Amino acid sequence: MSKQRKSHLSDLIRSLSRAEKRHFRIYALRHASSHEALFLKLFDFLDRRKEPEDRTILAGIPEIKPAQLSNIKAHLYKQILTSLRLLHTNQNPEMELREQIDFAHVLYAKGFYRESLQLLNKAKSRARELQLSTLLLDITAFEKHIESQHITRSISTRADDLVDESAALVHTIMREEKFSNLALQLYGLHLKYGFARSQREVQELKTLFLDMVPDHDEDKLTFYERLYLYQSYTWLHYMTHEFTRLYRYANKWVGLFDEYPHMLPSNIPLYLKGLHNLLFAQFLTLQHTRFHQTLDRLNRFNADGKLRLTQNETSLLVLFRYIHRINLHYLEGNFTEGVKWIPELEQTLEEHTFRWDYHRELVFYYRIACMYFGSGDNETTIEYLNRIINRVDPNFRSDIQSFARILNLIAHFELGNDLLLRNQIKSVYRFLSKMEEMNEVHKAVFDSLRRMSKIERGAVREEFILLLERLRSIEKNVFERRSFLYLDIISWLESKIRDQPVEEVIREKYLQRGSARQEPVSG
Repeated sequence: MSKQRKSHLSDLIRSLSRAEKRHFRIYALRHASSHEALFLKLFDFLDRRKEPEDRTILAGIPEIKPAQLSNIKAHLYKQILTSLRLLHTNQNPEMELREQIDFAHVLYAKGFYRESLQLLNKAKSRARELQLSTLLLDITAFEKHIESQHITRSISTRADDLVDESAALVHTIMREEKFSNLALQLYGLHLKYGFARSQREVQELKTLFLDMVPDHDEDKLTFYERLYLYQSYTWLHYMTHEFTRLYRYANKWVGLFDEYPHMLPSNIPLYLKGLHNLLFAQFLTLQHTRFHQTLDRLNRFNADGKLRLTQNETSLLVLFRYIHRINLHYLEGNFTEGVKWIPELEQTLEEHTFRWDYHRELVFYYRIACMYFGSGDNETTIEYLNRIINRVDPNFRSDIQSFARILNLIAHFELGNDLLLRNQIKSVYRFLSKMEEMNEVHKAVFDSLRRMSKIERGAVREEFILLLERLRSIEKNVFERRSFLYLDIISWLESKIRDQPVEEVIREKYLQRGSARQEPVSG
């Protein structure tokens, strides 16, 4: 067995909960012969060790011959998946429906045609309720097969009904596929390019969207058609910097589940992703009250424990709670309070509790660094930034890499490391030029830091004022604003000019916005 497959097997075993391991052992003992029980011994062995070498396994389980090991591993992998499917079928409506279809096939094979049709009819009602068009088509196709091969004494119009139903389902599936493809392609562009960098790119995105979006009447769309449409608009308006419209469609996304509450249990990841995007839209549009309300909704999700969440769903829930817990501190400017619970997040990242990829960890390290910078702890800020800067592959998330280096320069400036600062300015300039990430904000900061590293500390206030004026002018350009989403450098400059902690400056802005009783954002 390949090294990759060995890793897959060990990873799968380590991911199992106690209940899942107990169920697997019961399942294995019931279904395994004495010879086949070798895979259970292998399971127990791997459960106690972290990815042992083949020679260690063979030494620990002498009953397994070298020629058998590969097949036993493959068999074990399959048996674990089978056990998990049996355990979790009742928690997943689609799995449960597929099981019912399988039962209908068993009855059909035994010659119980009417009983098979009755079971398919029950499955069809449930699939129709959940708007699972592809499964509905599978059920209808099987019904057509039974009706065409055997005399079932169905009503005389049954054939016409099945033909019409099948044609309607094919039409629905084709439309859903078009909306699904649109959402996926927009999401792919969103991940690849992030924000549009010019009016030309904005126009190209909108033209692409209009060329791809199917003609539709929104009120007549199915649940999934509307969901994919709202997702597409969400990605589009994020990339085109239209944050009020981003809020509008993220709100529609979440509202769709309020309209169809019975669709939530089978679409929990999509619901959580909707809440995540709604919170992000509220964060970008500074809607503090709505942000608090939506965050409370996220934190209270499944508080009664009625839904049995999968590991993937739990992982998403915890991930989004951490992200927006940090965003809340950004909004309110209470970084000193925020860094108190960072060790909790740090432990989660170190233990790989939820198997988040390095992309997630990288973003967290940057945001944690910003939290410590806001609290005035520049040494810890640099520690977290170094985890990003010292990464072997600096091309990964070039945007985060770039702003991590900018913030690192500012932190060293705050610490008075002038000689180190002068050396790093040159290397960071070369890095950004190579990565093609040099924008107007970068240029302005570099120009000022160069000058400030050469003049007396007591004379830098005028330089701060000049840089602040330049950045406020740059901020008016919508395509440069993304830089200020990564780092609130304007508040830092204001804090230096006023000789006041940056945390206090941001906190004052938050309180002023709250007292202004912000008007609702329209779409």
